[in-house]
Amino acid sequence: MLTNCFVKVRNKVLFALLLFVFVLPVHSYAIPVDAMQSDAVEAVAADNEHETEEVLTVEKKKDKDKDKDKIQLNSTFYFSLLIDLAAIFLIIVFVYYPNYKKLDTIFTFILFNVVIFLLTFVLNKVKISMGAAFGLFAVFSMLRYRTAGIGMKDMTYLFIFIAIGLVSGIQLEFHELAIITGIIFLVTLLIDTNMILKKESSNILRYEKIEMVKPEKREELIAELRERTGLNIHRISINELDYLKDTVMITYYYYD
Repeated sequence: MLTNCFVKVRNKVLFALLLFVFVLPVHSYAIPVDAMQSDAVEAVAADNEHETEEVLTVEKKKDKDKDKDKIQLNSTFYFSLLIDLAAIFLIIVFVYYPNYKKLDTIFTFILFNVVIFLLTFVLNKVKISMGAAFGLFAVFSMLRYRTAGIGMKDMTYLFIFIAIGLVSGIQLEFHELAIITGIIFLVTLLIDTNMILKKESSNILRYEKIEMVKPEKREELIAELRERTGLNIHRISINELDYLKDTVMITYYYYD
């Protein structure tokens, strides 16, 4: 009887040990595996979300860059162009044309001004370095025509019109642009008219009386040139003497 009870107790203890050794470890290890899988899934989801955010950020940046590169002809463009054209119109009408009467150079001045304005506006909008604009400005300011030389005054006016186009094309505030172009117009008006200084002009002629170029006959020569030309000549300079032809090249200066 006792033996049977002992055997039953022993069997139950062995069963409990087997259950503890084989069954419980399986369940105890199953829980960490599930936890590790869930952590891995969360990590992958976080990585995917981070990559998605980076892609969206890059796309937004590209869209912004594209928007920056788009040229929009808004009210700023038209007002700047209007101020630019008004400035060159005032200089041509009140200063240049009354003094020089050259329509062909007026055509050149206006086209240079408009082209420089458009180039500067485009280069400023597409975010290309302004060094390119200033490079064009320098190249155009040094241009010479092969068919005919440009006088110093015409080159000065060409430089003025290029400068006005460049300043107008960089999109300044309207009042700033108006002040700058107004200063350029006023300075040109005061210097190249008779408001402050007498406007002196010059011309060259070939004179046939070579004996009149002697220093003691200078006043007599000036008087004769005044009578011939009808101009108020106040001084002369001797450029070239030709003793074979008995002629002399004289530059005479007069006030308009």
